[in-house]
Amino acid sequence: MKRALPWTIVVLSVLATAFPALAQDVTAGETVFKKCKACHKVGDDAKNGVGPHLNNVVGRAAGSVDGYKYGKGMKQAGANGLIWTDELIIDYITDPKTFLRTYLDDPKAKAKMTFKLKKEQQRIDVLAYVRTFSPDAPAD
Repeated sequence: MKRALPWTIVVLSVLATAFPALAQDVTAGETVFKKCKACHKVGDDAKNGVGPHLNNVVGRAAGSVDGYKYGKGMKQAGANGLIWTDELIIDYITDPKTFLRTYLDDPKAKAKMTFKLKKEQQRIDVLAYVRTFSPDAPAD
């Protein structure tokens, strides 16, 4: 076991160099968010629409925005304790239905949101933008 630790550190260092983390770009995220605006709003005047407003989404319990009618899957995720973190938001916007099915361990779970943000950098950037509307969110 003592010999494995140095090799683990070397391997992790090589991987970190080979696959650097993608930088967040709030400005690019604002541009990408235009794809989301048909359903979601952010900012001082944000209201629920087709989807819930996304103010203070980071650190918020799933399915908890007052006045928004969530689907059964999202309500169950919230009841099961899902709190939106950066990582979970990224996973969700990658494929909402697959996310809920995995999170709930229910192959029949459905998400009202059908839109998928396919490009990783766009997901990272839109999260950076939306995070600016979650000023009290814990650091992830």
